[in-house]
Amino acid sequence: MDKKNLIPAANVTIDPDRDTSSVKDDSATSANTIQVGLSACLAGQEVRYNGGHCRSNLCLNTLGQHFKFTTFCPEVAAGFGTPRPTMRLVGDPDNPKLTYSDDDNSDLTSQLVDAFTPKLAGFSALDGYILMKNSPSCGMERIKVFQENGYPHQQRGQGLFTAALQKHHPLLPVEEAGRLNDARLRENFILRVFAHHHFRTEVLSNPNLHNLIKFHSSYKYVLMAHHQNRFRALGRMLAVASDQPIGQVIESYFSGFMKVLSKSANAKNHSNTLMHILGYLKKTVPSQARQHIVGIIHQYRAGHVPLITPLTLLRHYIDQSGSDYIRAQRYLQPYPASLGLNNWI
Repeated sequence: MDKKNLIPAANVTIDPDRDTSSVKDDSATSANTIQVGLSACLAGQEVRYNGGHCRSNLCLNTLGQHFKFTTFCPEVAAGFGTPRPTMRLVGDPDNPKLTYSDDDNSDLTSQLVDAFTPKLAGFSALDGYILMKNSPSCGMERIKVFQENGYPHQQRGQGLFTAALQKHHPLLPVEEAGRLNDARLRENFILRVFAHHHFRTEVLSNPNLHNLIKFHSSYKYVLMAHHQNRFRALGRMLAVASDQPIGQVIESYFSGFMKVLSKSANAKNHSNTLMHILGYLKKTVPSQARQHIVGIIHQYRAGHVPLITPLTLLRHYIDQSGSDYIRAQRYLQPYPASLGLNNWI
């Protein structure tokens, strides 16, 4: 995070869990405002070692309706050409070198690193990155690193570009295209992309304590669904934030916030969160209707219905008689409903 852009703010005394300021409708977020990096081969560009591509219909046809993709191929940027001999990682899994697959004495590491390093700073405007799996440059995890005897180490590594990308932008949501076929991983990645975007545009664009507390308030139940104890820790951090430099507070909060969202929320935590939200309707919704919602929440927890079912019921009653505070909760729609993500988890 660029601390030079973080400015001090006057002390603000606000309950971090009760700010009733309204938030933006995420369904109206412009696709042009959310920029996501994409391995060029996944965009259908013929940059693979064999002169082909691995076009991702999920990325281009579905996610492309909501994201503006920035494409990049580090191997082409390094001048390796297309087509080109296959490459692999060899040596120490913690510090491997890139070689041609048929010549471990050929060290291509500097050529690749020198090509992508100047690009890393320019990715600061991105809110996520989708990478090609199994690539010695772009693979996110489980990349084979070979020993001198020709066998891979038991310890797997990362592609060189991806390792540098995550080191330079540690809070950036990153995922492999293949893993996005898993409904829970896909939902979690897209949730993090939108959350990262919201934080950049609502807090970092005008960094002060009021905006940070407003942001935290809107994400209260998203955080609760992922990890209640860490959610409470973030609230305690904000409760004493007025005595600390705002830049330090924002940096610590952002790191903790993205860490909470780094793993998918489970059905148990979702169910507890839904019950908390239902509590806001106890004075405005008849008991029989509330008991019906409780029954649907139990069905969701048991795996009989998807998350969209209790969420739709709650949103119906909240739209009719919920408070401004609960309507402002991003948990009810953290990303565009048209993505259909809650239909599968």
